Amino acid sequence: MRVFVTGASGFIGQAVVKELIGAGHQVTGMARSDKAAQKLVGLGAKVHAGSLHEPDTLSAGAAAADGVIHLAFIHGPGDIPLSHRLGVILGGSPFGLIGRFGAAITAADRRAIDALASALEGSGRPLVTVFGTMGMAEGRTATEDDEPDPRSPGWMRSQTEAAVKAWAARGVRATMVRLAPSVHGDGDHGLVPRLITAARKHKKSGYVRDGANRWSGVHRFDAAVLLRLALEKGQVGACYHGVAEEGIPFRQIAEVIGRRLNLPAVSITPREAARRFSWLAPFAAYDNPASSHRTQERLGWRPTHSGLLADLDSEAYFRT
Repeated sequence: MRVFVTGASGFIGQAVVKELIGAGHQVTGMARSDKAAQKLVGLGAKVHAGSLHEPDTLSAGAAAADGVIHLAFIHGPGDIPLSHRLGVILGGSPFGLIGRFGAAITAADRRAIDALASALEGSGRPLVTVFGTMGMAEGRTATEDDEPDPRSPGWMRSQTEAAVKAWAARGVRATMVRLAPSVHGDGDHGLVPRLITAARKHKKSGYVRDGANRWSGVHRFDAAVLLRLALEKGQVGACYHGVAEEGIPFRQIAEVIGRRLNLPAVSITPREAARRFSWLAPFAAYDNPASSHRTQERLGWRPTHSGLLADLDSEAYFRT
């Protein structure tokens, strides 16, 4: 299968490219810079120049492929072109600057999904999209059949699930994969490294209140296998969970970080967490266990790589 992958040069994307090529697929990855293009060539993939801010490049990439895996996402204002950023800053809105950026990011994600799906409509070719379990309700084990909760810290990204479902209703073979908040492994630059940076800065590894809130986790190589299976076997409108470990107490994560840095792991208040973690604070306090039982049954996916705490307790996460 000829597969078009957005976000192909990223931490998860590179693992997906390797997995697809290893399974015999031909991969074309979207690249918005020469550096990204060089990474893809080194992995054995073809390069398609484009970005999330150029919907025509997304449509062209999808139209030339037998299937699409959409990983690219705008993670913050720095990923928005300067001209668009200025428009957000100067634009009027009752939601404030943070709300305006959130709305702009969500709108860009929806436009990207629309551009990809419209190129696949009526063809039976698959579109695999990625969201997060952090968009689910707090305090209960989220399943694949649950809907996102607007009170969750990951609600902004999960809003776009509605666009995928709309395209599935129109006959596009669109599926969703929700990944754990920690997709870990060597080269991780996601949430856990930010916790390590905060611990170094404040000379303490913090967890909120008693740290009993839980995060799920998945190794990036296991996530890559799941994304390939969703591409090959995913059902129209289905949702799958990329979760290998259902719920790891946040305190345990903080304790491993503290031990590796030779720093104390301490309880902090929500107010202290806001100062210490900034935008990450709601995620650090959120109880977000999630299950992948139905995913494993439906796709035959079996995670085999190391867990989060084992990965975290290694030199790779603490290189300076």
